[in-house]
Amino acid sequence: MTFRSAEEIEHELDQIWEAMNHSIEMGCRHEGILPGGLNIQRRAPGIYKKLTGISLDTESLALPKDRIDPLSHIDWVTLFALAVNEENAAGGRVVTAPTNGAAGVIPAVLAAFARFDASVDRQAIHTFLRTASAIGMLYKRNASLSAAEMGCQGEVGVACSMAAAGLAAVMGGTPAQIENAAEIGMEHNLGLTCDPVAGLVQVPCIERNAMGAVKAINAARLAVLYGNGEHCVSLDKVIETMRQTGVDMQSKYKETSLGGLAVNVINC
Repeated sequence: MTFRSAEEIEHELDQIWEAMNHSIEMGCRHEGILPGGLNIQRRAPGIYKKLTGISLDTESLALPKDRIDPLSHIDWVTLFALAVNEENAAGGRVVTAPTNGAAGVIPAVLAAFARFDASVDRQAIHTFLRTASAIGMLYKRNASLSAAEMGCQGEVGVACSMAAAGLAAVMGGTPAQIENAAEIGMEHNLGLTCDPVAGLVQVPCIERNAMGAVKAINAARLAVLYGNGEHCVSLDKVIETMRQTGVDMQSKYKETSLGGLAVNVINC
């Protein structure tokens, strides 16, 4: 409110959500091989077809009328995350949330929530985005959002924490439960390395966003549905722990492609 009016903020939140949705749409439609030389096949279009039985030439994405598989919701979250990050890997337009390499987690969680819950309205989407952003600012101020400094715990880990908090907020969580959700989201990403094969944001980055999105949903449900906000580790403590872990982490595991999968998986 210091820099923008309430109307401007709401308009920009609408633009962010529209851009996130557009990334999902494009990711589900664009088939082929990702550029860069690893010959990674884009999977989102195929997953979308299997989930819906609908061709990609329809005007907008659709959900199946009959979902026999009780776990198919997880597949949709995975689909949305893969779609966004395949777009990122191909140079498409994504929302930095909090980074491009971790851009799929928040859209996947929010899109699944919005598409599967008919009661979700514009205000709920804004609440999700505002809450996630507030959590992201805590990480930015007190640690880092950079994989070059923190490893992937600073990117996908932070995105997971942000998404968990946003979902907890729209599920009706108290501030203590929201903080708990954010803490759970990071606590189980501590030590996550950044070791992209061939220096490309593809392997393991694309799948890692899908894992982070599912983990964020689990964190929010644990905190809101099965918790009262009381927990041993505070969000402040887990952020400081992430910072210390990032400082201690060897540089070869921090976006250099000099360790981990980057040296053990030479050619996919």
